Amino acid sequence: MTGGRVADGRRDGTRPREKPHRIADELRALIASGELGEGDSLGREPELVERFGVSRPSLREALRILEAEGLITIVRGVRGGVVVHEPHERMAARTAALVLQSNDVPIDDVFEARAMVEPLAAKLIAGRPGREAAVGELRALVERQRGRVDDPEEFHLASAEFHERLVSLAGNQTLNLVAEMVTEILYRAVTAVREDGHTVGSVSSRRRSIRSQERLLALLAEGDADGAEKHWRAHMQAVRRVLLGHMGMTVVDLEHHS
Repeated sequence: MTGGRVADGRRDGTRPREKPHRIADELRALIASGELGEGDSLGREPELVERFGVSRPSLREALRILEAEGLITIVRGVRGGVVVHEPHERMAARTAALVLQSNDVPIDDVFEARAMVEPLAAKLIAGRPGREAAVGELRALVERQRGRVDDPEEFHLASAEFHERLVSLAGNQTLNLVAEMVTEILYRAVTAVREDGHTVGSVSSRRRSIRSQERLLALLAEGDADGAEKHWRAHMQAVRRVLLGHMGMTVVDLEHHS
């Protein structure tokens, strides 16, 4: 691991960041670059104080910042230390949920974002020369849903996998991250509704969803990009009516994104 004493000033004359933030910035950059990976140990507090040349309060504040972001875990005790975690979509979902909750954004707004992204992904897949492999992968996910149609919880989990994979197969990593974040928020929101004793959708509605997905796969296989986009846009609006009948004006809740 690289790392050394944290510089106190900036040559451009701008006000320097506080030491805890500069330490957090350096460690965050090492994690983002892959130099530090999942499960790696940063060492114990005395070692880190020496490595960065800072006081214990500054180091502890930096570690609290990273721990709140989910990038490290501080293990207490004789065998303790600081353990690294790689970034993943749940971290993005939690951060996004916090921002959305602070602005009183309803779940309806989150679903609308997904309803914009997925039809575009369908259009991109249909226009790709290697779409047969993508269709085959999505078909396996449809069959997984068919086998779980009588179990609302298992079906919803399988459905979330289908929606995530639909976007990831479009091949745009940024679009994929947005979709993973949105799907994570919606999955947890629906889970919260079920935990409150409500049933989201019926067996018949789940079967209709499967038929609609099969229609999408047929359009993708044909390479009908416009048809796939149009069909999936209509599908998402139908799903929206079912889901949001339970929670349309519910504000995004950070409690369900831990």
